[in-house]
Amino acid sequence: MISGLTDYTRYADAQAHASSAALWELFDGDREYFNIAHECVTRHADGSERDAVRIAHADGADEVLSFDTIAKGAAQFAHWLDAQGVRPGERIAFMLEPSLPFYVCLFGAMQTGAISVPLFTLFGPDALRLRIGDCEPEILVTNAEKAELARSVAADGKPKVIVADEAFLASLGDLPTSYEPRTRANDMAVFQYTSGTTRELPEAVKHSHRTLVTLMFAALYGTGIRPGDAFFCPSSPAWGHGLWHGTLAPLALGVTTGTFAGRFDPVRLMRALDDFGITNMSAAATHYRMMKNSGRAADFTFRFDKLSFTGEPIDPATLEWIDQWFKVPACSMYGTTEIGVVLVNYPGAEDFPVKPGALGKAVPGQRLEVQRPDGSVCDPGEIGELMLWRAGTWMTTKDRAKTDADGYFYHCGRADDVIISAGWTMSAVEIENTMLRHDDVLECGVIGVPDEQRGQVVKAFVVSNRAADDAFVRELQDFTRERLAQHEFPRLVEFVDELPKNPAGKVHRKMLRDREAAKDAEAVG
Repeated sequence: MISGLTDYTRYADAQAHASSAALWELFDGDREYFNIAHECVTRHADGSERDAVRIAHADGADEVLSFDTIAKGAAQFAHWLDAQGVRPGERIAFMLEPSLPFYVCLFGAMQTGAISVPLFTLFGPDALRLRIGDCEPEILVTNAEKAELARSVAADGKPKVIVADEAFLASLGDLPTSYEPRTRANDMAVFQYTSGTTRELPEAVKHSHRTLVTLMFAALYGTGIRPGDAFFCPSSPAWGHGLWHGTLAPLALGVTTGTFAGRFDPVRLMRALDDFGITNMSAAATHYRMMKNSGRAADFTFRFDKLSFTGEPIDPATLEWIDQWFKVPACSMYGTTEIGVVLVNYPGAEDFPVKPGALGKAVPGQRLEVQRPDGSVCDPGEIGELMLWRAGTWMTTKDRAKTDADGYFYHCGRADDVIISAGWTMSAVEIENTMLRHDDVLECGVIGVPDEQRGQVVKAFVVSNRAADDAFVRELQDFTRERLAQHEFPRLVEFVDELPKNPAGKVHRKMLRDREAAKDAEAVG
């Protein structure tokens, strides 16, 4: 049983006991030799067939994989990679939904010293080709459905495309079921691509094996994971939240985790939360909102002790719904793939009051400030740029924020999501959150669009089941300015069937801005 920092749950204990040295004590490896696959799977495979991953498939099926099953398959895949001549440092990409092949490939590649590259299963040819061209994997593992797409991006036989079906797994059956990794802590383990539009290539974030150690601050204090939890994260493990917080962190602590495979369905998720008896969930804000909008919460029984979310702030109406149905506060954790999680709300800490809408406070060892353009610290309530002290200097997060008198941080939108109209500075996030409180608004995205008189005006894109007409527009405008300020409302409202979102489920405001710019250019032309 893992102990040490996991024995403590209070905020005061985190401040008193959390340290880099204490994190290393949670693992078998050390600062010289360390392997993620060993820490997450092999050391917990004790012959008991204890559950490691529970998968809720969109078609209604449940799949449960044990630590022993994953460890055996990963070792066999590692030996197969060795036989293929794959060398340490070479990349193995895989485009798979959560499944036995996914975990076998993820951990098997890392055991050999190769670098695992998870790829989103809904990538089209352009997005896939860009990423394959960037990381240059030796092998791309996928399923039968995606095999033709995978082969279409290969050039001169590289990468070699492998279909990870039952026949392939069976072909590994004669290989040894144990493998001794010799990776160093600083060896690369994972290349993670952040979300972006199809024709843009976000730079791969490169993680070493020792990244798992620093990740545990987020696990312990962002998601509140402790041995004994029944954990679930519906985010795809192709992205940072689903991979690091939903998969690697809980498994490293020997905690059974759960995930979702296939097209997301909020009712299917709630059924899985009930069936699996989930006590701790970390999800995207969009997941919570979609569950609320389904209207089906009364059909299920929930057993939560801890909840967390990431990706973007949760609007007040959804927070109220969470309080009503889940009975525990939803705790924000803030960070990015590049910098990690730096602000948390310490789920499960009885001495840490969770304030609605707050990002929380810094994880142990991190230092953040809200600063003015001249670098001075903003007063409580004053909006500025959120800055992180890292490697002896202040670095920008590209987010705007404010603090309160108790030292809690609050998100005020991306720096490029600020709208300045007729001299007034407005937050797209604040306007969205207000509009989402309207009973007939299911989803909302807000941007600033050019205006000759005001410089910019607020435009809202609204998803609603209610018929769109001028009266509804005026109602939304009045609803917003009555709750914010007389100048702070959408002068333009467009009703849409759906909003563009990035793979993490966040409203893609840049895409909305790009669409508007393209329409303006077309009108001028």
